[in-house]
Amino acid sequence: MTDTMVRIDGNTLRLPGGVAVRFVRTLRLPETGTHPLPPGLGEFPVRRVSDFPDTVPAGWRARGGVMLPVYLREAMWLSFAGTVEPAALQVGVGKVCAVSGEPWRDRLSRDPQNYLVLPRQPWLDGINSGKGTVRQFVAVPLGLGATVEGQVTGEEVWGGVQLQSFALKEEPLARWRHEERLRRERTPAPGPLGGYGAALPMMASAPAAPAAAPRSRSAGMGLGVGGSMHQEVYQDDRPPRDWADSPAGRVFVHLVTPPEWRRITGEAPPPSPVDRAAYTRAGLPWYDYYDQDAEDLAPTDALAAVKPVGDWLGDDLEPWQQPSQGQVIPLKDTPGTPVEDGDW
Repeated sequence: MTDTMVRIDGNTLRLPGGVAVRFVRTLRLPETGTHPLPPGLGEFPVRRVSDFPDTVPAGWRARGGVMLPVYLREAMWLSFAGTVEPAALQVGVGKVCAVSGEPWRDRLSRDPQNYLVLPRQPWLDGINSGKGTVRQFVAVPLGLGATVEGQVTGEEVWGGVQLQSFALKEEPLARWRHEERLRRERTPAPGPLGGYGAALPMMASAPAAPAAAPRSRSAGMGLGVGGSMHQEVYQDDRPPRDWADSPAGRVFVHLVTPPEWRRITGEAPPPSPVDRAAYTRAGLPWYDYYDQDAEDLAPTDALAAVKPVGDWLGDDLEPWQQPSQGQVIPLKDTPGTPVEDGDW
């Protein structure tokens, strides 16, 4: 029998097919210009919704999944470190595909491509904006229309993040395993990717926490977009027939404000995000990742039209300092507890 259960292992989500996903805190980029990859500043804590049946909103109990706390305008990225065998991963933001801008669906599509190819895609920092860039994931409350969901669909119904994994069919997977054994016999194991993806020590938090989110009808948060950064979203070079016709597993990730996190779980939320200018002044690293053998996906009209959260929340007043050239580090060429699913 195939195991379709999503599991939580510490703060890592493990989807069937060997897919590992972590949610990483990071520095928010300015909404103008294109920047290097910001660092990881620790993982978001992740908890199962089913562990808090008396305190989570009723709608969350029905959807199941997991939850994590995020501050207003806090940025995040998704790390896929630990994914070993090939898999296709769909990433939804409010049930809008972060790769294609198309509505969420339970099948893979190639035109436009609505999934990431793992482990070739080591991380995803934002929605695909094409031409070797993505626009950073930034948390905003539902009800303003600032989320990707609100801008693409005209409604804010779902919020959060949705993940769905697809495995290779039996014959292509067996062929890949054989080729991988041969490759490993010929090639020494690569070293770590320059530290990107590993949590860096937390600095002192910013002088003041972000302003409280406007009141809404639920504790839910969604993802809008911030600044642009250099990052490819890779085109799949496998025949579409290699992938399974149905998903191996899926999970709904609810985003909650820090005060609601404390009320629901009884746990203290993480400290407020780090002062990004102080980080750069301290000489700490930024990153640049490039895979010369991979093809970048073109942008789609739906995602190209998404505006930054500053259009709703006002100018970003947090200090910014551009990293020096020497701070940008080139990378590459340059079983846990089950998570309950529900109806969504």
